[in-house]
Amino acid sequence: MTKKPLQRVKHIPQRTCVGCREVLPKRQMIRVVRTEEGVRVDPTGKFAGRGAYLHDRRSCWERGLKGALGHALKTELRQDDRARLEEFMNNLPSELEAEGQAL
Repeated sequence: MTKKPLQRVKHIPQRTCVGCREVLPKRQMIRVVRTEEGVRVDPTGKFAGRGAYLHDRRSCWERGLKGALGHALKTELRQDDRARLEEFMNNLPSELEAEGQAL
């Protein structure tokens, strides 16, 4: 009798949202990275620099922009960085819109 080869379980990297502290797979989060030019949203997840992760929920972004994001990136958010991130946040669906899509 021959043994069946065991299927290896694929490792899925986990990250913590700095807004709500929930742990989810990395691919479900939005990466924000600190670069020499300032703080940027990293859609590819491959920019060089210190990164932090947030959900695609406005509530998490609002909490993150209050201070948790700057603390995670070990930097002070400048006014232009904050404006760029708030613009991105305003394009995200609100919680009510997201719940409506899930139903």
